Amino acid sequence: MSDIRNKMEELKNEFSIFDDPREKYIYLVDIAKKSPGVNPADQNDNNKVYGCTSQAWILCEEGSDKTYNFHTDSDAMIVKGLLFILQRLFNGHNKKEILSINGDNILKEIGLGDSISSQRTNGFGAAIHKIQNELVV
Repeated sequence: MSDIRNKMEELKNEFSIFDDPREKYIYLVDIAKKSPGVNPADQNDNNKVYGCTSQAWILCEEGSDKTYNFHTDSDAMIVKGLLFILQRLFNGHNKKEILSINGDNILKEIGLGDSISSQRTNGFGAAIHKIQNELVV
């Protein structure tokens, strides 16, 4: 099992303690509070996630060891929490590992598939698409 899959399993375990979707939203806000966000100067069109109803940004940095780190932010706390989940999953991994993940299944696999609205699900998909597109350019 890849490290990303292990991280997905950890997240699934974290969210599995909540039965009520509202409790999962509260936990997403708690996760968002742990995110350092991005500098206001980096909140620009180049880093913007298009297809998200909230303002959201993702920055991609390639390390000298060919692994990637992502920095995310949003003006909506639930979206910020969802983006921080992507940071947790993908940071420190190489292109092959990140591209091997089917982004359409992440929310379902970590136990949020039925809890997140379709608008936020679409935005989450747009964020994954942006991350994976950054790697194939």
